[in-house]
Amino acid sequence: MPTVFAAGKTIECDRGANLRDLLLRQGIALYNGKASLINCRGIGSCGTCAVAVEGEVSEANWRDRTRRSLPPHERQRSLRLACQTQVLGDVRVTKFDGFWGQGTIPVWTSDCQPQ
Repeated sequence: MPTVFAAGKTIECDRGANLRDLLLRQGIALYNGKASLINCRGIGSCGTCAVAVEGEVSEANWRDRTRRSLPPHERQRSLRLACQTQVLGDVRVTKFDGFWGQGTIPVWTSDCQPQ
């Protein structure tokens, strides 16, 4: 059973669990600021659930790759859309600042709670 480390929490889940759904069910603030109200609800079009992931997850699908190729995201940056990511093994998650999570300052990491 995979384990997800995010915002100072340790969460066990089924293999193939959707990362966005898992984090939200655990009460983890996945969205920055008004993005908690203004987001695509998991269809992969807004890009506000972008996070850094370390560990075994699904390959980026076309929605994930396409949205992250558009500003303010940068194609070369190794972020993923949580809504389009399935957990396949143990994963560490970091959320960055910026409306779309595209910033460089961590809002929370796998070890630290949100500030």
